[in-house]
Parts: sequence; C-alpha cells; structure tokens
Amino acid sequence: MKGIDEIGKLMNEINSIDLDIKDYQNMKIEELSMEIRIVIETQYEIFQRIEELKIKGTQSDLIKYAKIICKNSTERKISQIQKIYFSKIDTEYKN
Repeated sequence: MKGIDEIGKLMNEINSIDLDIKDYQNMKIEELSMEIRIVIETQYEIFQRIEELKIKGTQSDLIKYAKIICKNSTERKISQIQKIYFSKIDTEYKN
C-alpha cells in the first residue's frame, strides 16, 4: 500500500505542473528558457522517483500510468512555453 500512496503523491505533483499557470507572455526570452529547463528538470526528478518505486516493487501498471501522465503533462507544458518562446524570438530577431 505504501507504493500506492507514493504514486498518489507523485500524481499530485505531476498535476501541479499543469496547474502552475504563469504569465508567459510577459516574460523575457531568457526567463522562458529557464522555465523550460525547470519543467525538464522536474520531469527528470519525477522519473527518477518513479524508477525508485519500480525497484521497490510497486505495481507495474501504476508505474506505467505515472510515466505516461508525467510525460504528457510535461510535454504539454513545454509546448505551451515553446510556442510563446519561439514567437518572441521570431519578433525580436526579425527587427
């Protein structure tokens, strides 16, 4: 049961990635770049914790589910930031 509780905590943390709404439109290019790095680092840390749970013997279905949710959430967040990031680069360097 301990593994299930830990997966639940991870899922809450993963969901907080999507809920973390910032005003990306008003950020500078450097700040957006840092935000992308933070999301990638967070994804890496969560995957490490998932692997630790896998080693502890947590159910493989829960492990797969957590990986899929984490991957989808971080990709969605990165895509959201990149869209703004690339548009800012485009407008700044076209001038």
